Amino acid sequence: MNFFKRAWLSMKARKGRSVLQLIIFTVVCVLILSGFTIQSAADKASELAREQLGGTVTLTVDQEKQMAAMKEEAANSDSSSTDSKPKFQSNPIDVSDANELASLDHVKNYNYYSSTQALASGFDPIESSGDTSSSSDDSSSSNQTGGPDGGNGGPQMVDADLSISGLLDSATSTDFDAGTSKLTSGVAITANDKDKNVAMVEENLAEQNDWKVGDSFTVTSSDGNTKVTLKIVGIYKTTDSGSDMAQNFSFLNPYNKVYVPYTVANTIKGSDYKDTVDSAVYTMDDAANISAFEKEAKKVDGIDWDTFKLDANDTLYQQMIGPINSVASFSKNVVYIVSIAGALILGLLVMMQVRDRKYEMGVLLAIGEKRGKLIAQFFVEILIVALVSFGLAAASSHYVAQLAGNQLLAQQNSSTTSESTTSENRGPGGGGPGGPGGFAGSVSNLTKNTEQIKELNIQVTLEDMLKMGGIGIGIAFISVLLPAALVLRMNPKTILTKQE
Repeated sequence: MNFFKRAWLSMKARKGRSVLQLIIFTVVCVLILSGFTIQSAADKASELAREQLGGTVTLTVDQEKQMAAMKEEAANSDSSSTDSKPKFQSNPIDVSDANELASLDHVKNYNYYSSTQALASGFDPIESSGDTSSSSDDSSSSNQTGGPDGGNGGPQMVDADLSISGLLDSATSTDFDAGTSKLTSGVAITANDKDKNVAMVEENLAEQNDWKVGDSFTVTSSDGNTKVTLKIVGIYKTTDSGSDMAQNFSFLNPYNKVYVPYTVANTIKGSDYKDTVDSAVYTMDDAANISAFEKEAKKVDGIDWDTFKLDANDTLYQQMIGPINSVASFSKNVVYIVSIAGALILGLLVMMQVRDRKYEMGVLLAIGEKRGKLIAQFFVEILIVALVSFGLAAASSHYVAQLAGNQLLAQQNSSTTSESTTSENRGPGGGGPGGPGGFAGSVSNLTKNTEQIKELNIQVTLEDMLKMGGIGIGIAFISVLLPAALVLRMNPKTILTKQE
């Protein structure tokens, strides 16, 4: 009788044992296959998030190096006068240098930012409750506060009414991309509006002054030397609540934020800022390419990397895939643990059964049966159980993985949201580069408005099935080989004489 037939007859004679093995093996296979399918779904979700979000890299002034240089200059200075104290220097970025980085590989789109403040000329800004400044041109002399350096020399500065946010493309800017600001009428500012005196105004400011798309208004630079007439091409609505300082300064009020092409902002700032920007933001085609972009960017010799830096921001990408990676890591650990535990449990079960069948093996060895065929018989018995378990696992693991994966993802999302809220409550507020309400100040809004991935698309693939089958066969082989080896090392006479 060949060992295949003996294996089948043995399973029929020991139905209870076979059912127990089937249950254990099915649970092991379901958990292993669920772990693989969750990992596959997490990888696909992560890849999709990278493609959709990209991640941004900002070219801006390296303020840390500038601060270090200021401290060193102060330490080497013998004078304590105000004029000799080191100060932050204005270091705008040449547009030509920013354009050179924009032409590098992996740049999906880019935006330029140049911000300043201005006075309302002939119209009423939205006044803040604690702001006592006047927007009238006639009273500007009474509001002079000295030059930009805090001294009496240089251009005279007055309290500002408006925040002028210069950009290249409003639709891809942080405020509009995040949903903090939304265009309600008219058109957005685009790269085609470069050098055009056009503007987008907030709807509350427009209503207060009875403005509509197509109307014009005039703003004056803070030093009073430059007047610019702007044509309204778009009206937007903002949900930004502003900072606490907005109660005391009108130009910090989000309703007084006027979007213009960055060239117009430079005109208001003065001739020294022509063809420059405060910061340039590059959106990658894939967040994984941030490092490659930075490496190529550092080869651009025209940029003084002692003054400027590249600040990689993949906050949105990390926020979205953080919970996914946690779920994938957990499922990977489940595969390891279940595989080891399954092999041990099945090995122990088979060992107990093999020891109970020592007499049967002794008789077979005594009549000339080869040891390899006896091991093959035990392996066939467990393999038949494994094949049935594979089928049951393939039919049920999709539902188990979908339920477990989404539950784990929901827990991770909840944990990430709590940590993010705690961090925001603990961290400082304020604007970012380019003035109040600048780019960095909008990153948190962009993060808040990013939809978390709340569900994994679980699909049982052939690759997952093959991996599960390979591990399952490995478990079956190990569970048979070890206990069988303990008995088969004895000769038939020893086995039969020790049989009680």
